[in-house]
Amino acid sequence: MRSLFAKILVWFMAAMVITVAGFVFTMVHSFTASRGGGHIVGRLLSSQLEEAVHSYQTGGRERLASFLKRFENTFQSQAVLTDSKGRDLLTGADRSQLFAEAEHTFRFVRPSVLARESPHGQYWFFVLEPRTGFWYVLPEYLWVVGVVAVLGLALAYYLIKPLRQLEKAVERFGRGDLAARVGSGRRDELGSLARTFDKMADRIQTLLAAERRLLLDISHELRSPLARLSVAVELARSGDNRDGALNRIEKEADRLNALVGELLQVTRAEGDPASLRMEPLRIDELIRDLLDDWQLEANARGCRVELKTTLPVKVRGDAELLRRAIENVVRNAIRHAPPDTAVEIAIENGSDVRVLVRDYGPGVAEEHLSRIFDPFYRVDTDRNRANGGAGLGLAIARRAVELHNGKIQARNAKPGLLVEIRLPVTAAVAVPA
Repeated sequence: MRSLFAKILVWFMAAMVITVAGFVFTMVHSFTASRGGGHIVGRLLSSQLEEAVHSYQTGGRERLASFLKRFENTFQSQAVLTDSKGRDLLTGADRSQLFAEAEHTFRFVRPSVLARESPHGQYWFFVLEPRTGFWYVLPEYLWVVGVVAVLGLALAYYLIKPLRQLEKAVERFGRGDLAARVGSGRRDELGSLARTFDKMADRIQTLLAAERRLLLDISHELRSPLARLSVAVELARSGDNRDGALNRIEKEADRLNALVGELLQVTRAEGDPASLRMEPLRIDELIRDLLDDWQLEANARGCRVELKTTLPVKVRGDAELLRRAIENVVRNAIRHAPPDTAVEIAIENGSDVRVLVRDYGPGVAEEHLSRIFDPFYRVDTDRNRANGGAGLGLAIARRAVELHNGKIQARNAKPGLLVEIRLPVTAAVAVPA
């Protein structure tokens, strides 16, 4: 028997049969015993014994005969009252053989006699041939068996159905369908198992997608600097302008190093959300710590960074990821800020915490706004290369914000571009100024 469905059903039915058999055994043994209170049927026999003795003691044989007649008409069985030696008190016949039969009266199929002894042993009450066949089972009981069988079938189906759904999902996932999920809404252990599988599948799908994206990005982005490195190496070997070739090699090597670092960071953020170190931190203090570095970079490009408003707001998050997200947004703004203009930074606290970064550059065409946060997406093919970027800064920022259940979006401020980082208010706590 390899089917779990069949095993559950058989075990359920077997448990029911054993339970019923035990119940019947106890019941039959209880009311067929000659002494003790026992089952309700046994207590009924004891009551009949008392009434028979009372009839005999108060009215003699005539009243005893009347009682035994009523008993036979009511229970469809003959009854006998004897003394302690087995003498029939109604007819005077010797009934001592009933004692031996009473000792073997426990029978499922056909009990020959039921016996009951009075408390002091003076009288015995015998019921002869009470019923034939399975005398303790009425035909009306059969519907109970049918109901129990249907319930057992329903129980087996209820337990097996989620397992079969999980089996199908695992089979689809194993064939390469990474979107296969169980989607169980049950709240028991089977539902917990299904949700655990779904979480595992999400995790594997995320890891595989991040790995594939990393391979594609590396193959796409590393070709150009590697090609330039090859050219610079050939120039260095030829001896023509060796210093320039070495400088070119160093520049391309630094660019490759920065590119690999950004690739690893965005892949790590996407592939291992569990590595986040969530802790309380002050957004305003984080921005102030980075302000001097931003000013140096802005001064080198002929612009400046202005901190417009800073509310003291504490959020719970990963300090390194949030720092990287804000830093990438600000540096992207600095790269595109025209000379003698400002990159403005502000913090607002309302229904959620917002960090606003605005430059006064040319902005972005409306059709490109939704894609500037995609890895390696460039509005101008040569723009990020000229500015030293690889097109990953805003992608890292978006992933870092999304890992904190926040949102990042950009819109044209006319002039310039305004990037807004939103963190949910449930993750933020206002700090007294």
